[in-house]
Amino acid sequence: MNQATNGGPLAGLTVIELAGIGPGPFAAMLLADMGADVIRIERPDGTASTMAPTLDVTRRGRQSVTINLRDPRGVAAVLDLVAKADVLIEGNRPGVTERIGLGPEDCWARNPRLVYGRMTGWGQDGPLAHSAGHDIGYLAITGALHAIGRPDEGPTIPVNLLGDFAGGSLYLVIGILAATIEAQRSGRGQVVDAAIVDGAASLTSMLHGLLAAEQWRDERGVNFLDGGVPWYDVYETADGEYMAAGPLEPKFYASFVELLGLTSEESDRSDPATWPQLAETFRATFATRTQAEWTDVFDGTDACVSPVVSLTAAAQHPHLTHRQTFVEIDGRTQPAPAPRFSRTPSTVRRGPVEPGTDTRAVLTSWGVTNVEELLASGVATQA
Repeated sequence: MNQATNGGPLAGLTVIELAGIGPGPFAAMLLADMGADVIRIERPDGTASTMAPTLDVTRRGRQSVTINLRDPRGVAAVLDLVAKADVLIEGNRPGVTERIGLGPEDCWARNPRLVYGRMTGWGQDGPLAHSAGHDIGYLAITGALHAIGRPDEGPTIPVNLLGDFAGGSLYLVIGILAATIEAQRSGRGQVVDAAIVDGAASLTSMLHGLLAAEQWRDERGVNFLDGGVPWYDVYETADGEYMAAGPLEPKFYASFVELLGLTSEESDRSDPATWPQLAETFRATFATRTQAEWTDVFDGTDACVSPVVSLTAAAQHPHLTHRQTFVEIDGRTQPAPAPRFSRTPSTVRRGPVEPGTDTRAVLTSWGVTNVEELLASGVATQA
């Protein structure tokens, strides 16, 4: 099955995804965007969906097969697929796939070269490994959540972008690609244990370096990248919108204050004791014009100021429109594949589909022999 059927740098890579929610599906989406042939194994009860399946952008780009993994015949069918795949992704609690007969050893008995990607919050071992959890809790124990927010307030919740997707999905994809390259040399697969706590902790590497260099305080909102300085913050405009300012370097700061119309005395930042007043000066100045007016003032300059736009407005930003950072699939606007490749571009081959849309076609083309029996018995379901 390792024949290229689509474009992208991962064309020819075949991936089995055991359906889950959040970081696992997003990792599978990234692989599919880059050209991998991803088969999503759905649960008959639909518990791996938190919204209408056809609206879930993270399900795009792959084929959908519905199989009951509580039935040994369903497990056997998935093992038939595993025998011809390069990668398997699962996001269950530790031990679940082993109990149903789809653990790493079960899969390697059919395909020693298989890379087995495991996506969890706490990891495969440790005191919390079998506990339930969500993004906010994973960030909480790594120090990442503590670092985000205002000094006089509690931690700010960064949606679930920092944990699930940055600390989870991206590290899983990196691990899968690295293990796949190694498997091509050694002929042997291995487990990729992608824990969100590990990835989130890894993301704080620079902060730990700054701590060691005594250039960072282990407090919220008092450092140069967390709103602790007036020139790295967000400011409300006259129409209730916001501008994000980040002119850290002296030459960029000079451009920033000049465009704000401030004198050198008003904008001197050499004395930390004057920073509260400086922040108030910036607040008062930004409040005199609308976001659109300030956007025109700073557009195309090196002052490092940008409008804070909404999710829906982002697709209309001129720079992102020029780069086609957002695309429309089946009438729905969504982010385009990233990163970009000059010779083997990524594409979105199809939008998300109903679970089981491709059951018969996939099982047949992958050489599963008893397809009609599986369908007739309800072990496999065709949408």
